[in-house]
Amino acid sequence: MAIPFRTFLLALGLALAGSMAPAQQRIAFGELNQDTTLPVEVQADQLTVNNADGTAVFSGNVIVTQGEMKLSAGEVRVTYGADRKSIDSLLASGGVTVTNLGDAAEAREALYTIDSGVIVLTGDVVLTQGPSAMAGQKLTINLKDGTGVMEGRVTTTFVPGGN
Repeated sequence: MAIPFRTFLLALGLALAGSMAPAQQRIAFGELNQDTTLPVEVQADQLTVNNADGTAVFSGNVIVTQGEMKLSAGEVRVTYGADRKSIDSLLASGGVTVTNLGDAAEAREALYTIDSGVIVLTGDVVLTQGPSAMAGQKLTINLKDGTGVMEGRVTTTFVPGGN
């Protein structure tokens, strides 16, 4: 019986996690490479724009989508580029959830840097992939290659054959 590659990686990570210092574990996030050049759509109850510092704050039931990736939070602060047209980054807070093809990560805060395609989730991070779960204090997700690194006293619940 063949073991799915993601399950193999998770099992290998579990085997190595005990020998890593500080606690750090590589993971896969979603089964696709996210196209970070796709349009970013934001929905929210309220929008406040500050032209002086080049920011906008979306608040209340905020949902950000880009391709298959979806981010939801209580508030998202958007920082625009020097041209005031392109988005440099999104800082989400207030119960952040990021989903991508069935994988989900929850945290207190998330910073998504658009050009690099990197999302850094911090504060009581929980990642679920099917029936398996992982927790830590910081999860860095690279949407361009679909990988991630969990850090900070990593705890994993592994369900054999579940992924």
